[in-house]
Amino acid sequence: MDRLSKLKSHGSWVGRWTFILAATGSAVGLGNIWGFPYKAGTNGGGAFVIIYLLCILAIGIPIMISEIIIGRRSGNSPINAMKLAARDSNTTSSWQIVGWSGITAGILILSFYSVIAGICLNYIFIAATSSGAIDSAEQFRNIISSPMNLLAWHTLFMFLTAIIVSAGINNGIGRMVKILMPMLGVLLIFMVINGIISGGFAQAFSFLFEPDFSKVDSNTFLSAMGQAFFSLSLGMGSIMAYGAYMPKEQKIISTSFTVASLDTLVAIFAGLAIFPIIFAFGLEPNSGPGLVFESLQTAFNQMSYGQIVGPLFFILLSVAALSSSISLLEPGVAFISEEGFMSRKSAAILISFLAWLLGIGSALSFNLWSDFNLTPGRNFLDSMDFIANQILLPLGGMLIAIFVGWFMDKNLINQEIGHVNPILFGTWRFFVKFVAPMSVGLIFYNAIFG
Repeated sequence: MDRLSKLKSHGSWVGRWTFILAATGSAVGLGNIWGFPYKAGTNGGGAFVIIYLLCILAIGIPIMISEIIIGRRSGNSPINAMKLAARDSNTTSSWQIVGWSGITAGILILSFYSVIAGICLNYIFIAATSSGAIDSAEQFRNIISSPMNLLAWHTLFMFLTAIIVSAGINNGIGRMVKILMPMLGVLLIFMVINGIISGGFAQAFSFLFEPDFSKVDSNTFLSAMGQAFFSLSLGMGSIMAYGAYMPKEQKIISTSFTVASLDTLVAIFAGLAIFPIIFAFGLEPNSGPGLVFESLQTAFNQMSYGQIVGPLFFILLSVAALSSSISLLEPGVAFISEEGFMSRKSAAILISFLAWLLGIGSALSFNLWSDFNLTPGRNFLDSMDFIANQILLPLGGMLIAIFVGWFMDKNLINQEIGHVNPILFGTWRFFVKFVAPMSVGLIFYNAIFG
């Protein structure tokens, strides 16, 4: 047996739910908490939700299953997992570029994600001490105009991420997701109950779920497709890396459906938590990123128990961010440590430092470098976002679907999936061969040329 086949050195998840919680944590991030509700509300409400759910079924789950198959079969990082799957399918080892692309995207995303997550950490304390006399928009401008403030919180968030990942699969990531994800669930339920009490729940429910097909156009489909793809953390190697630690007896297809269902449930609950507050205080529901740091903070400043509800909400955001950030760091750390270049701890420190260094550019994009464009018409942060989310992730997801659908040996796939209903298996094969690559290709084309 050659060296590549002996690289399984990371261990595996303890218990069926650890992978589910870890994968859901990877999928649930800041984009889920405000991105899904915002997009649903401004793209036809229930009509968008229906399209989004169809995209999860047609694109998200088929690619997620594919990533887990490749990862679990090898027990390795995405780069070596792709290399091994290609070798055993008698095709070119160049497919490992998918792993490299995913790790690169993960580091780029982590670099600016950490800056935004740092602001969330900062707001836990701001929300606890803020009052109705303060202008939330001006308060937010003051926070982002200070480079040192942003860098301090960015550093703290990266430090937390590095500490968790360096501790290993079970002592670090596994242990933390068992704490973070139930905490996220409890906080979300509390926020939904608060939303019901606040008085704007019926209006929020209508805003999110009443179908308005007059607002549906081609952009609605692209938005729903993109949200479904990115909300499940596909194309960045996280699910493939986590799949590498999945026990062999765990069913891949049913587990993928569970993760996708939990991810969607969190997104819907987030909408039912945020928008009742927005409507109860007569604020604008379509204010994008400002919805969290300006509109919601204005509401927290005005409500009776705002200094309790506000900090809890930003703890919720920080927990969601941390559960995602550890999955962004893991693929690169897994590769470096399994190659024997350095220990897991040293690898976590090295990649975290690299992401932290890149993050300085994103932090300065809010202030000193606000007029500096790294790519045409985009500042440093927006450029990182564009390269990772609009180019590398869809490209990675499309290539994974093409590889598993057209190039991976069918016997290798059957060994991982095990005995499943032939109709279910055939349906998955059809979607992964044709529907998923074509749909993601459409997202990719629209992002570049749209």
